[in-house]
Amino acid sequence: MASSPSLSLISVSSVNTKRLITQLNSVSLNPRPQHSAVYHHRPSNFKSSRNVISSSMSFPAQEVSTSTSSNSLLRPDELAASIFSKVMQTDRGVTLTKEEHLQVAELTGELSKYCVDSPVTCPLIFGEWDVVYCSNPTSPGGGFRSGLGRLVFKTNEMIQVVEAPDIVRNKVSFSALGFLDGEVSLKGKLIVLDEKWIKVVFESPQLKIGSLEFQFGGESEVQLEITYIDEKLRLGKGSRGSVFVFQRRKSSP
Repeated sequence: MASSPSLSLISVSSVNTKRLITQLNSVSLNPRPQHSAVYHHRPSNFKSSRNVISSSMSFPAQEVSTSTSSNSLLRPDELAASIFSKVMQTDRGVTLTKEEHLQVAELTGELSKYCVDSPVTCPLIFGEWDVVYCSNPTSPGGGFRSGLGRLVFKTNEMIQVVEAPDIVRNKVSFSALGFLDGEVSLKGKLIVLDEKWIKVVFESPQLKIGSLEFQFGGESEVQLEITYIDEKLRLGKGSRGSVFVFQRRKSSP
């Protein structure tokens, strides 16, 4: 990526021109000077001791990242397409590098600028959503999504259903050891905290493995900020900073 050399303009006033010229001549700024200086001296009959020296110096070109500025030029639909292109087929973000996670964060941050007012009251929130990305692998799915958990449990689907007026259902389906199907499901109550933040209080999880089904653990709760929503995409940020990307399921009305 090429960039033009920067230009620095230095102005000095209220100095004795002759003395400053002598000092500049006695100092070597560079064995091969790459700067030019133009001196402007007022006529002697001008009653002022102020003289101005303007000097322009060329500096080596600096390579500056333009990823953020280029993202700001994209339309919302282009930002959404870029987000999907980066997070799909990554096991919900597990296989992304640190640099790629930062790129996703830049894109989601830029798209959040186009969020509707009071997204928690937007009817688009309702429906079935696939969790296609999370910056923290264990935020959705807990221990099943930890490094060790992923060795035993392969995640097939991760779905969140938001039903009017205030019901949230999360489901993670998986295959254990490659042959035993199972799922973990939670039912929660959605509580609106303000125009962007919601809290969901979940009941004890239900675990199903093969023909076995039982309830374990206790209640839990999460807080989530809705940072963007449209017909196909929903962005969220957890109370600890985890970034979520949801894609509306095609089977949803």
